[in-house]
Amino acid sequence: MARIVHTHMEFIRENFIPHLHVDVYPSEVNEWLANSRRERVRQPVIYLGLTTSSIVSGALKTKAAIESYLDDYSVDAELVCVGSHGLCSQEPIVEVQIPGRTRIAFGNVTADKVSLILDGVLNNYIATDLALFQYYSDIHEPWHGVPFQNELPFFAKQHRVLLRNAGKISPESICEYIAFGGYRALAVTLRKYTYEDVCRIVEESGLRGRGGGAFPTGIKWRSALSVATNERYLICNADESDPGAFKDRFLIESDPHRVIEGIAISAYAINATKAIIYIRNRYKLTVERMQKAIDQAYEAGLLGYDILGSGYSLDISIRKGPGAYVCGEETALIKSLEGKRGMPSIKPPYPSENGLHSKPTVINNVETLANIPDILLNGSEWFSAMGTSSSKGTKIFSINGMALTTCMVEVTMGEQLSLLLELSGGVKPERAFKALHLGGPSGVSVTAEELVAPIDFDELKLRGLTMGSGGVQVLDDSVCMVDLVKYFMHFIRNESCGKCIPCREGSNRMYQILDNISRRPLSNDGHNTLERFKGVIQLETLAEVMRDTSLCGLGQTAPKPILKALKSFREEFEEHIFDRKCRASVCRDLRTYYIDVEKCTGCSACAKKCPTQAIIGTPRSPYFIVEERCIGCGICQETCKFDAVFFK
Repeated sequence: MARIVHTHMEFIRENFIPHLHVDVYPSEVNEWLANSRRERVRQPVIYLGLTTSSIVSGALKTKAAIESYLDDYSVDAELVCVGSHGLCSQEPIVEVQIPGRTRIAFGNVTADKVSLILDGVLNNYIATDLALFQYYSDIHEPWHGVPFQNELPFFAKQHRVLLRNAGKISPESICEYIAFGGYRALAVTLRKYTYEDVCRIVEESGLRGRGGGAFPTGIKWRSALSVATNERYLICNADESDPGAFKDRFLIESDPHRVIEGIAISAYAINATKAIIYIRNRYKLTVERMQKAIDQAYEAGLLGYDILGSGYSLDISIRKGPGAYVCGEETALIKSLEGKRGMPSIKPPYPSENGLHSKPTVINNVETLANIPDILLNGSEWFSAMGTSSSKGTKIFSINGMALTTCMVEVTMGEQLSLLLELSGGVKPERAFKALHLGGPSGVSVTAEELVAPIDFDELKLRGLTMGSGGVQVLDDSVCMVDLVKYFMHFIRNESCGKCIPCREGSNRMYQILDNISRRPLSNDGHNTLERFKGVIQLETLAEVMRDTSLCGLGQTAPKPILKALKSFREEFEEHIFDRKCRASVCRDLRTYYIDVEKCTGCSACAKKCPTQAIIGTPRSPYFIVEERCIGCGICQETCKFDAVFFK
């Protein structure tokens, strides 16, 4: 029968927690650590990557197939659900470790492939065409013909610090997190450092916020700590509302205890006794994993009253957000937590001085907090040695779009942006690369010539670019830049809280202008073209006013994609205005449809469906489209059963 791994909380509390801060452990603790790390196994262990992305790929069906296989053949094996390695396009990923052999990973393991893989591995044979990689081990026999994990370019070119446990350990087991060094930083911090010491170490490390603002973390903490008050709050912003961004969810679903440890140390640094994790309500698995990890930390005595006998107490709770984009802005997030409508407030005062319930409040991004344990354990010099003079450490990016590989990567600050394109595999061979879009609706599209720019907050800003929070979309020549920025402005218009006029009216007017130039004009006279051209000129003026006068970061950064697209892809805007043409054939209202007379059978189905009677002809003879009448709806193409209708 399959056995699901569980935690041994009693042993942790009685035998391990008292030794958490020391360098040398008793023999029974070392034995427990080795067993929890599965350095040697006495029975087969099957690991299944189970996160939101893998569930979409069918991981739950794969899990059911594995359980069925183990039950049907009475295999005494352990099934462990782990996080994700970041190779989302290869999911579901199944790994198998049998006694004496290295742990080996297989990609795209759908339910129908489970028997083939397990039949082979359990009998010391593997299907090399399905194998992705194997782990390196000094004490186990490797599999022939399978590359080691660190030999794959995807992993070799990364610097995985925050992601080192992702895909390797169970996110639902505090034992495994502790066995790989978890919560040691918390123990060392509580026993060795004062509040001021922690703020100083983080400030000296050079850590800057990973949520998009890039504000120095230690300075923010010191500001909150310096305010005289009887209560302070720490908020972990896990809302992650950018379309296409999923790094925060990935971190929580793969390694939630790292985030909890970071929250605990950060709360201690500002002497806060209450911490809140703000997560979007529809992130079901993310909430479940985080709540389970919090419960385990309480049970182990790592949260709650008098943590590790230090005299410091901390309560952590989860609050579910309504899913509003504007609530990613810290003052709007605070309003939401107070039960009010999520609307930004004028700053100053800043939340670090007057935040939740009018108390000093520090709000940090998930990735920012995940860096804290390593900084406190290894020292500020260790962290500041990575990266550039102004941007220290590593950065996590979620890459999707037209990339060959949808993935999550972690690279050292200072690497060129081209590395992100390389790690994603680029675009399909039949397509041409167009741009790398950084930062979602408030980001910019980076052209091929700009990919030499380093991943550095200040350097990117000098070049008119932005890093954003870590969402990256790879764009190829099938993308229309006018349509892309129109989508972003539609998103901003709908998500604007409406409090300030520049954002509310500016986003609506910019969307109307973009929508107008992506539609077929009512007439082809010069006056109509002039009006459309004037609209684009207004775009730049509106964008600048909106950037300079909006109340919060949402309105101030919303014009960025438009201004950058006008600068780098102006010819596409001019084609839409003057030539009434979309080179990517994405803007439906600018398409010109025609019928291939060689393929048309004269069935007249398209003519009967056309809403404007733009298709004429004689039954059983080729039909034709009158361009002046055609509105580009595409119904004719959908109706034709002979693939005779095309557009250009």
